[in-house]
Amino acid sequence: MNLLVLGDSLSFHGPVGPLAADDPRLWPSVAAGELGGASELIAGFGWTARDAWWAVTGDPRFWAALAKTDVLVLAVGGMDTLPSPLPTYLREGLRYLRPDALRRRVRAAYLAAQPVLSRLLGGRPVALPAPLTERYLDDCVRAVRTLRPGLPVVGMLPPVHHAAVYGYVHTGRPAGEAAVRRWAGRHDIPLLDLPGLIGDHVRGGQGNPDGIHWGFDAHRAVGQALADMVRRLDHVST
Repeated sequence: MNLLVLGDSLSFHGPVGPLAADDPRLWPSVAAGELGGASELIAGFGWTARDAWWAVTGDPRFWAALAKTDVLVLAVGGMDTLPSPLPTYLREGLRYLRPDALRRRVRAAYLAAQPVLSRLLGGRPVALPAPLTERYLDDCVRAVRTLRPGLPVVGMLPPVHHAAVYGYVHTGRPAGEAAVRRWAGRHDIPLLDLPGLIGDHVRGGQGNPDGIHWGFDAHRAVGQALADMVRRLDHVST
């Protein structure tokens, strides 16, 4: 059983830092191992549902992997809900500032201001508004099922965080979860309950010190739960 995963950094970041996509301790590898198959991970830091859509339409690795996959896992939508005091295009544009010294100063100033602004603005705006999360997830499924009719798709509920860098604010999450549930309901897509699987782990400080990413216990729990979900899908299809 081969998995194709479109994800954010939660799919390749461990308790200390980012890891190679095929690290056996990461949840995509755990799930694939439980299923006796392999996983192909296409992901990036801070990826939202919009980034997943861009990968579906513009990444030739995705097109190659899609032909060989048995289940598509859309593990995006969580980063969409995070506070983003600067509009996303400005925040992501900081990397293009020159000279280097100016870029470092501006980035440091923004990172210092982000938790304060997140609290003052009540967690808004978010990285990607919930209606757009819903729209891009819709687009991903429709495009994939045009090429692979009937391909099983699995989604995930937005996870929780306990991150100082966001001022411990996550008021955008309920709207994001509602959007993901609407999308899943339209397309009959099962959803993995990430808050239920990793919530205590994150809030209890058992993951990465950044309060966002997970330790290997959480990766293992998510991977095993995903494998169980895929087995149920396979049982229904047969």
